[in-house]
Amino acid sequence: MSKVTSKLQVTLPKALADQYGIHPGDDIEWKPAGDGIRVEIPRSGRLMTVAERLALFDAATERQRRRQAGWRRKWKKTDRGWTREDLYDDRGLAR
Repeated sequence: MSKVTSKLQVTLPKALADQYGIHPGDDIEWKPAGDGIRVEIPRSGRLMTVAERLALFDAATERQRRRQAGWRRKWKKTDRGWTREDLYDDRGLAR
């Protein structure tokens, strides 16, 4: 976690700087994002185009789909001795 100095400066953790290729003197953009703040890193001295951002989004979406593929819970069908319809009468009220 970083602290804001009296001059409103923030220190970026080295691990994040290394991960995103941020070097001393690089520009970053601060943008409001609902209740938070988003930091954007201009690529090659410019902001990413819509097509580049969509390509990154599509890649992230595909990674998430692959992760979630194994999340589906396999429900074991068992005979409970009752059905949902047995619990309700014609008016939708519990018996």
